Amino acid sequence: MKRRLIQALSHEAKAQSPLGRPSICSTCLLALRHRPSTQFQPPLSRHASTSTAAALSPTPPASPSTPLDPKTGLALSSPYTLKAGIVLSRPPQITRDLTPFEKAFYFYQRRLNERLALPFTRYFYFEKNTPADLDWKRKSRLRMGTAARDIGMYSAYSEEAWNDELLVGARESEPEVQNEALLRDAVLEVEAEMEGTGGKGREVVRKVVDVERPETRETEADREGDVGSLNRMLQRTLYLVVKGREGGWGFPEGRLEGRESLHRAAERVLVQSGGINMNTWIVGNAPVGYYVGKAPAPEVRPEGEVVDEANTEKLGEKTFFMKARIMAGQFDLSANKLGLRGYKWLAKEELEKEVDPVYWKAIRNMLVDL
Repeated sequence: MKRRLIQALSHEAKAQSPLGRPSICSTCLLALRHRPSTQFQPPLSRHASTSTAAALSPTPPASPSTPLDPKTGLALSSPYTLKAGIVLSRPPQITRDLTPFEKAFYFYQRRLNERLALPFTRYFYFEKNTPADLDWKRKSRLRMGTAARDIGMYSAYSEEAWNDELLVGARESEPEVQNEALLRDAVLEVEAEMEGTGGKGREVVRKVVDVERPETRETEADREGDVGSLNRMLQRTLYLVVKGREGGWGFPEGRLEGRESLHRAAERVLVQSGGINMNTWIVGNAPVGYYVGKAPAPEVRPEGEVVDEANTEKLGEKTFFMKARIMAGQFDLSANKLGLRGYKWLAKEELEKEVDPVYWKAIRNMLVDL
């Protein structure tokens, strides 16, 4: 009886199947048979053709928001004007400044190393009673016998050697104070005998040999506030922003021409914006973000003719941003072909103050904080 029921159900499924064969197993047929309110409609087989599935499936209605070409009545290729933007950045050139906690921690590490290291063997480095040995002993007395030159007044072998920690924000942990201690110790005082003047015989002359001081972390562009220079804020990432025809600030951008990719369009826009005197690198072929803006007002000639009639039918502009790095060279605004009026190299927090709030909301996650 059960076998006859399965054969009958299989024959029924085969008759209703568009491919002429059952596409479900006998167990599923029995389960479907015992559902009183379910009409049996076997699904298509996994191997059914795509064209058959498309013919059986209902065609979705056209979206009412899809714009149509008024001349041909066909759907436009894209409801937005597609543009390529460039997030051109200059990476940090030096390490960042340490936090007060990091300064105190690294200072403590140097004092701890002084305690755990073996005593400094002076005669291994300096011959006894030589000028270098005498200079070392003189400077060592000023440091309470400590070999390290940048850990302050601290003796690793005294009764107070355990007290090697500093409070956060202590003056001894500041890099400027440590640099001055190293420079002061590097000054060499040399005593030499010279023939005395006026027949006084020989006399001892003490000569001080100074050392070259390192450059500061603040550049001339930082002191002058030159936002157009790449030699500012060396420990931060700087981004190029330009001033467009309408007066707003943003990243360099331009329309896609023909069938060019975003990568090629970004390279072209970068050359048209700042010339060829830059060594740049477009990172990858995929955008790092996008921004949807309003369509600009159509440009009308004096005789009343619209310059770009196709652009007036767009819903807006969609800009896809490509990440890029500048290795060398400088941005040259004099040869730009996009009508740019100015440019700046800004850090992330500076860029937020220059651009529109809606624009900033779209680009802020593409920028790094360092």
